Amino acid sequence: MQTLTRKIKKNVTVIFLGALLPTLNPAWAESDKQLQEKTLKAREMIHQKDMDHSAHTDLADKTEGFRGVFYGYLPCKEKDCDGFKMTLSLKQKNNYLLVTQYAKASSREFYEKGKYDWDDKTHILSLTSNKNDLNRKFSIKDEGTLIQLNSDGTPMLGDQDDYTLARSDKSKSREVHIH
Repeated sequence: MQTLTRKIKKNVTVIFLGALLPTLNPAWAESDKQLQEKTLKAREMIHQKDMDHSAHTDLADKTEGFRGVFYGYLPCKEKDCDGFKMTLSLKQKNNYLLVTQYAKASSREFYEKGKYDWDDKTHILSLTSNKNDLNRKFSIKDEGTLIQLNSDGTPMLGDQDDYTLARSDKSKSREVHIH
């Protein structure tokens, strides 16, 4: 009787381990797949070590430098206006989203979507709205700072620091992001 009980226990253990083993198999297959990818990447790097890839990286660096979210609190020319908050999000494929809100309690937000482009020679970023022919311009001070310009590309009247949008990941302080 004891030998029969041992055989049953042994069979149950084998069946249990047999059922458990397939659940571990995908983890092994994934690690094998990762090893194969690493090996292929290493082979490609060996074959391409003498090739010049600078043209690819330069283009990516230029477009990546302009992408991001810029915040600022800008003055306005209207009477009884304390200014407005502006958030400019420069996205992939040269799309942008501009959110403006007057600096009043429970003020409505205004959204504008469109395309952007920049001129490397003049360092001017141009926004063209999808809804109308509204064209906004910003001077590119550096990759973390934009300065709003008039629609003709000339500087706004007054202190240019008042018309500055700072990129969220480049600014040292988050105080420029006001809600």
